[in-house]
Amino acid sequence: MDGLDLGGYLGRLGLPARAPGRQALDELHEVHVRTFTFDDIDVFLGRPGGVDLAAVQEKFVGRGRGGYCFEHSTLFAAALERLGYDVIRRLGRVGDPADGSLQGRTHMAVEVTVDGQRLLCDPGFGMSVLRPMPVAHGAQDDHLGWRYRIDRDDEVWRMRRWRDGGWQMMHSVDELLVLPVDVEIAHYYTSTHPTSHFKRTLMITRHLPGRHVTVTHAALTVRRTDAPTEHRPLREGELADWLRVLEVPLTPDEERLLLTRAAEEAAAQA
Repeated sequence: MDGLDLGGYLGRLGLPARAPGRQALDELHEVHVRTFTFDDIDVFLGRPGGVDLAAVQEKFVGRGRGGYCFEHSTLFAAALERLGYDVIRRLGRVGDPADGSLQGRTHMAVEVTVDGQRLLCDPGFGMSVLRPMPVAHGAQDDHLGWRYRIDRDDEVWRMRRWRDGGWQMMHSVDELLVLPVDVEIAHYYTSTHPTSHFKRTLMITRHLPGRHVTVTHAALTVRRTDAPTEHRPLREGELADWLRVLEVPLTPDEERLLLTRAAEEAAAQA
């Protein structure tokens, strides 16, 4: 935590340092989610970096890049601690036990207590909440039309989002102690195991005004709160255009490598 360049981080967000409070936390969470993409670019390219604070800070604060849950939550938790919040790091499982898709503890979120209320900050999920969710059974939130809920079930907290007239399972977060080594191990598995989803699927997502966009190596998904979801294959050459729209700050060499790798993976899975 002490190694965080808090001024540099807040400068990236365009926010001043504020005293801990629910309104300040909501603002910080939403601006973080809107500023940094959720993406697995480095893992997809086979060159994942570390998830220690120094590595994450250099990537996010230094270069303006995004990343996936372990990176987002590592940076966000450190910033919250420096700002004076009571922080607990949490690990969880993506998927739904009802359909057999539940995974290992390969998701990371952050719990914060503000004025006696427990809140789950989840800045590093592909379809991320824009502001923290109360950690209370049956709690719901509707922010700008995006609806989420949390339920206590089997000793874990299950997060769901409203989609197509029903609640879709996102992930479950437990309350076991999380040590730095737990994050390192989860990141190592997620970023290097041959069966990891992130090794085989490019994913870049961002909340844009009025829509949430997900781009993979083969498809485009645009979600809106007031219209049906658009999902279609990517057209030839379209990935480069979306890198501009989503403002992904890659070097020319990184972009060339990503476009080549994405084309190869799309052809292999066709």
